[in-house]
Formats: sequence, structure tokens, C-alpha cells
Amino acid sequence: MSDLQRAWAKRKLDTMPEPLSLAEEEPAEEETDFVPDLPEHLDDGDSSSASSASSASSTGTVIPSPSQRLFARPQGGARSWEPIPWTTYFERELFLEQDLNGDASSSSPSPPVSFPSSSSYRITHHVYLTSPSSQGGPLFVTHHGAGSSGLSFALVSAEIRRLLPNAGILSLDARGHGSTTVTSSPSTPEPPPLDLSLETLTQDLYNAILLTKRQMRWSQIPPLVLVGHSLGGAVVTSLALNPRSLAPHILGHAVLDVVEGSAMDALQSMHAYLSTRPTAFPSVESAIEWHVRSRTLRNSLSARTSVPSLLVPDNKNQDVAVVRADPEPNPTSSTSTPAPPSSTASSPSSSSSSSSSSSSTGNQRRPWHWRTDLAATQPFWEGWFAGLSRKFLSARGGKLLLLAGTDRLDTELTIGQMQGKYALQVFPDAGHFLHEDLPEKTAVSLVDFFRRNDRSALVLPPKVSDLLKQGKKV
Repeated sequence: MSDLQRAWAKRKLDTMPEPLSLAEEEPAEEETDFVPDLPEHLDDGDSSSASSASSASSTGTVIPSPSQRLFARPQGGARSWEPIPWTTYFERELFLEQDLNGDASSSSPSPPVSFPSSSSYRITHHVYLTSPSSQGGPLFVTHHGAGSSGLSFALVSAEIRRLLPNAGILSLDARGHGSTTVTSSPSTPEPPPLDLSLETLTQDLYNAILLTKRQMRWSQIPPLVLVGHSLGGAVVTSLALNPRSLAPHILGHAVLDVVEGSAMDALQSMHAYLSTRPTAFPSVESAIEWHVRSRTLRNSLSARTSVPSLLVPDNKNQDVAVVRADPEPNPTSSTSTPAPPSSTASSPSSSSSSSSSSSSTGNQRRPWHWRTDLAATQPFWEGWFAGLSRKFLSARGGKLLLLAGTDRLDTELTIGQMQGKYALQVFPDAGHFLHEDLPEKTAVSLVDFFRRNDRSALVLPPKVSDLLKQGKKV
């Protein structure tokens, strides 16, 4: 090394700070062994915790306590479970009253319905409606599944209107669900029997469409696209198979996440599923939260819209008001709608005549019960889905099947799909309530299905005679 290099290195070393000795380092390390920022307090007798804390600090790794929340996800605004009113998605609701002997509550001629003349019951169909435009827009008629309500299709209806502004939506509450009621006449003291057979539900859907036409004073029924989820899929398939006077108006029907094979298999475990559900909730908001937390519904907006209509307050708790997610109190539609006769069969307060005071206190703490008692509908389960695949393939008009997984296809539908008898769409990211989980994708599929089957948009080729008259070669 030259003299110049030695002089330059010496000047550099003179400017550097003096190194610390080992004797000076050790006390400093002992002083920093205690971490004062940790709010966690160790018990004197917990030697294992103390040793682990000491080893953590001596190796240079500090394990934060849970209260520090160093690894917590960033929290935005607290998620709201507040119910969303139905007016956000529909123009109006209709209460279509009709005696079950075929006499409607209007001076207009009754629709062509058929009920036993000896019947002394009265049904009030409750529907949500957004009317189609006067320019020949279609009417999507939706039917929900068992235990659900017409608001199950609320978000889908908004998406359909966004994609097809001239379309209308008619969403029905089936009997025993939502605000649709069946009552006895004053001369009949006994309550109406529970009848949720496929034939009865199909007749109800047929009547509701005709009664809506009369109530809205439509000159004719718009082009219809029938859409049904689960049980509703069986109902719309039954109507499409035997449409009666609606035959010229039905363009097709769409079935959402139900096929005969998997549905019949699922019925075997239905009681086990029902036993895992809460029987009551302390509030409507807690019920909404449970549906989202349990992933029964994977869309919180849809849960906030549809779940309130699934609940009814305990009649024994007089201090509980009926909440129906309306923009304003509506005594006619909220407080006068009784629960179906069997809806209290599974509630703790009615399961035994010798209820204890503790169960009574529990009911007061959880006053909101399911409006529909699904366990009481067991006699009708097999009748809903028996022969569904054959009916679906045999019905006239276009056919669309939306599934949450291809494993739900049975043999008959698999063969039919290979033969091109219906359109199939699979949403693997959705649960059973796929129209609530993915309303945008569902709406796109339904609108495309309508456009493929829209007869008004069908352009026929010119006739050969017309071409010859025009002097064109054929």
C-alpha cells in the first residue's frame, strides 16, 4: 500500500466513532430485555409464560398480545344489518283477495279459476309488482322456494330492470309464506287446513297472474317468463306443462338450483338441517346477521331485504311490534297478517303445554320466530319434486336451468342437456340461493334467455312468391 493510501485510510478511521466494548454491550442488552410497551401482565406463578417471554425478547422477536391487534384487518365502517324496504326494488304491492269458491272481491268478472263450491275459505295473494312498459315489455313471474318469500327476487328484479328497462316483475308470496294468507269465513270456526300441495300452489300462481291483470286493468297479459327457485321451480314447471289460458303468453320457464334427483336425496336430511337452525331470534337484525354469518345467504344486501319477511313476532309478547321493512307503518299489510296455522308448531312456547317459566323467559328474549314452519310441510315434500325432470323436459317453450354445481344434474337431465333440450348455466361460486348470492349474473342469464325466446324479435325470411314478384332469382 502506498503512503498516499495509508494517509487516506488513517483520516477515514479517525472520523469514525469509537467501537463499543463487550463490557458496555452486555448491560445494555440486559436493560432492553424488558419490553414496557406490552400491556400483557404475567402472573408470578406462570413460569412457562415468563420463560417464553424472555426467550422471545432475547432472540429479538416480540410476540404482541391480542389486545394490541397488530395483525387485525383494517376495519371500515361497521356492517349494517338494518332491513331494506321493499320499495327500493318494486313499484307497488298488491293484495289480491279471492274466495276459494272462485268469487273474487271485485265487481269485474272472475278469472277462470276452479275451486270446490263448498269451500268457505278466503285467500289473499300478496305480490310485489313492477309493471312492464306499454311497449310490449315482458313480465318475469317469479316464485320463491319453501320457507322464503317474494322478496327473495328483489335484487334480481332491480338488475333485470337495469338490463331491460321495459321489463316488468311479478314476485309472489306463496300461501303460508310472506304476507299471503288463507282465512276462514265467519261461519267456519275451524282454521283453514295447511295445503301446500304442488297442484294447489300451481293453481295459486295461475290465479295470481290473472288477478294481477284484472287489478292493473291490462288489456292483455304481457309475454311471460316464469322463474322459480327450488320449490318455485317445481311450481313454474307445473304451470308451463299445463298453462291453460296462459299458453299463448308463456315464452319459457327458468328453474333455479333444483333437479329431481338431488332434491329427493336432500329431503332425507331435511330434518337434520332444520334442527341446526335457530328457532327464534332476539331481533330482525340478528336474524339477518345469522343468515350472512352462516353463509345461508352470501349477499348482505339481499339478506337485509328478504329476511325480515321470513319472521313473525311471538303473539304472546304484546310489547313486540311487527317490523316489515316498510318505508312507513302499514297497518293493513303488517299487523293484520297472521302467521300460517302451523307456523308456531316448532316454536319452544307451543311445543309442549307444560312449558316452564325459563322457556317463557327465553321466548321473551328471542321473540322473532320463523313465519313458515317447514317441518309441518313434510307431507308435501315428495309431491313437490316427483317427476320434476320429466315435466321440465316435456313442457313447451324455452327452458333454462341455473345450478350452483354440475353435481346436481341427474341422469335424465344430463341426457337432455346433451340433446340440447334446454340451456344450462352453472354458478360454482354461489350457494343454494344463487339468485340472491349473485343477482347480477342471474339477471344476465334471465335477460339473455328472454331475448333468445322473444317472439316479437323473430325475423322470418321472405316468402319465395314475394321474391319472384320483385323479379329476384330464387
